[in-house]
Amino acid sequence: MEKYQFTKLATLILFMSVLLSFCSSSTTITEEDIDEIDNTNPISTSYDITPILSYYDNVDGVTYSVNGNTVTFTTKGTPNHTSPYWDTSHSLYEAYNGANPNWRQNPNSIDEQNITFTITLNPKEATNKSATPMGPIGLSRNGVVFFNQYAAGGADLTNEINSFDQWLGHPAGTLYHYHIEPTYLTTQFSKSAFLGLLADGFPVYGPEENGSTLISSDLDDFHGHTSATADFPNGIYHYHVTADAPYLNGNGFFGTAGTITR
Repeated sequence: MEKYQFTKLATLILFMSVLLSFCSSSTTITEEDIDEIDNTNPISTSYDITPILSYYDNVDGVTYSVNGNTVTFTTKGTPNHTSPYWDTSHSLYEAYNGANPNWRQNPNSIDEQNITFTITLNPKEATNKSATPMGPIGLSRNGVVFFNQYAAGGADLTNEINSFDQWLGHPAGTLYHYHIEPTYLTTQFSKSAFLGLLADGFPVYGPEENGSTLISSDLDDFHGHTSATADFPNGIYHYHVTADAPYLNGNGFFGTAGTITR
């Protein structure tokens, strides 16, 4: 009996020694480890979009300045490509020569704007998501603004698409904008290229990734996902344009939108 009790006590002491050794070792349990165990409370990841600001360098009609953790863009909003919406005397005027047999020109025209976006340099997922407004929701890399997936009055784009020019943009009043893939940019830079930023600071990329063409069902409810890109090899949340609705953005901003003034 005494031998049994000694063996039991020795086993207990050995177990406690191993446990104390583990707890005092250099191995620590991080918040990321906890998150993997309990993903019902994910950690909010903050990114740094400073590396992509250079895409806006030397873009005609666009200026930007960094102040602390924000960047402020000012744009004239005019496209650097042809369109039938330019005045016929303008050097970039070109009659419609796109592929839409139902194309019809709307009564508006292109003119310079004065639009300012103040956007965080460290976007992260918003706790409370917000809907995108009508009007500008982001800035493309050539200074043209992005609009959301709705036509005037919150209608879908089915009819309005027929007024998009050969580069798939058109003006509202005198404000030229893109609702869907800006084909001038994807033709110039590639179908997987960086196309611009939404007002929450997250980037927008073309419809291809890793050699595959994406559709909306490949993306989340906000029309984005987290993966590596050419600009962010360690991964970042980003939006994609797709050929199917909602085209550019889904249920709203994934992050917290900055300010947009006109």
